[in-house]
Amino acid sequence: MGRDTFYITTAIPYVNDVPHIGHAYEGVATDFVARYHRQRGEEIFHVTGTDEHGLNNQRAAEAHGMSPQDWVDSMAPKWREVWGRLDISYDDFIRTTEPRHEAVVKKLLTAVHDNGTDDIYLGSYEGLYCVSCEAYYTEDELKDGLCPIHERPVELAKEENYFFRLSAYTDRLLAHYDAHPSAIEPSSRRNEVLSVIRGGLQDFSISRTSFDWGVPLPWDETHVCYVWFDALANYITAAGYGDDPERFAQLWPANIHMIGKDIVRFHAIYWPAMLMAAGLEPPTQVWAHGFINVGGKKMSKTNATSIHPFELLDRFGTDSYRYYFMREIRFGEDGNFSWESMVDRHNADLANGLGNLASRVLAMVESYFDGVLPAPVVEGAESDLPAVTADALRRYDEHMLAIQLQPALGAVWDIVARANAYLVEKQPWKLAKDPANAGELAAVLYAAAETLRILAVAIHPIMPAAAASLWSQLGQPGSVADAHLPAAGAWGGLEPGARTTKGESLFPRVEHEAQ
Repeated sequence: MGRDTFYITTAIPYVNDVPHIGHAYEGVATDFVARYHRQRGEEIFHVTGTDEHGLNNQRAAEAHGMSPQDWVDSMAPKWREVWGRLDISYDDFIRTTEPRHEAVVKKLLTAVHDNGTDDIYLGSYEGLYCVSCEAYYTEDELKDGLCPIHERPVELAKEENYFFRLSAYTDRLLAHYDAHPSAIEPSSRRNEVLSVIRGGLQDFSISRTSFDWGVPLPWDETHVCYVWFDALANYITAAGYGDDPERFAQLWPANIHMIGKDIVRFHAIYWPAMLMAAGLEPPTQVWAHGFINVGGKKMSKTNATSIHPFELLDRFGTDSYRYYFMREIRFGEDGNFSWESMVDRHNADLANGLGNLASRVLAMVESYFDGVLPAPVVEGAESDLPAVTADALRRYDEHMLAIQLQPALGAVWDIVARANAYLVEKQPWKLAKDPANAGELAAVLYAAAETLRILAVAIHPIMPAAAASLWSQLGQPGSVADAHLPAAGAWGGLEPGARTTKGESLFPRVEHEAQ
């Protein structure tokens, strides 16, 4: 693992309940980006996990008549199961109750506590507290007296806490973001963060005494660590902080923290200040995506809009699920989910688009050339397909490196659209009727099959199973995962003579359910 390793992380959700498609949205997006960088031949370190301490999880355990540890032990496998069904290719899964993480939390706390600046001090706090957010709010921040995120009542909390002197880091944070303008994306979130910093930062609580489910503070075990000093440290736990200095030097700072917009304050203000206080670099970039809305409301257990990913996976399959959310919603903005839009997107783009293209081409190679890929003996028959694929892959790369996931897939589907139009123009089924056209027929089907090969490489980061199936049906050796871009996207990589197979449809149609 070298210093050029691309280190990308997800937020780590509470395990007070099972995952819903809002959680899965971030997981799929992060995996799409990680797999794309792997497809470019880069070394990747992709980390996800679960946040298992705090009042949220303790109350969930109590509600189920279980100890907190037994509760989180029962819930963590349910999150891993969902990530497995979604084909999330993580390299490390952090549970914040693991001994390795507790050791890192204590080391980070000690580094800040002992830095000689009194950045951690003892005080008392009274404020309005949202258990779901694990955060305090002012009256002005509430929405009709409710938490602005979860739309549920807040609690008046008063207790002795240790505090982190966030207010001392205003100038350093502003200087950091001035020097690194892309450290928060998209720009709307950057502007939001800068506005909060310029408005004046308030010190925040880092410990609690009203419950004991957490990591005890190293210098005062009557207090347990407040969630942000615990949960946020997962990123450096995975990188080897305090345990493997060489590994940590290779991995840190992380290239991208992928998070939801509701926690941008903690990741883009609290976290970099905490790292600065410990003498560490902030992450290179924090990327805050929007919410998935159902019926106009954010996906949430609280407002009864929660949908478990399995409900969709069982009907559409993993690849269609992954594709839909990345193609339907502009990453960084809020988006709306509906069953109807998912059916329409699946049928238009996958069943009728890529799936139909693959079925037609492979069927014609089988019918007209006994399943053996012909050589392109007629020059120029490929028309503009080489230029179209080259341009689309160039745009795909630009968009993926900028985390513009929706237009990235739009670029790939420009290839699908052009290839389908190409078949309509060339009409190989008509060429096959006259033996005199055998050379042109061979060239046309070679061009169509070569386009499919390039598409298999391009779609692998978002639809790994479909890509592997298409690669195999085209008779290609090895794994499509090892076909690295940009070289594998160059025209002419398909070897004539390969034996193709017309397998099952990549994407069977899905019908709208009767209302």
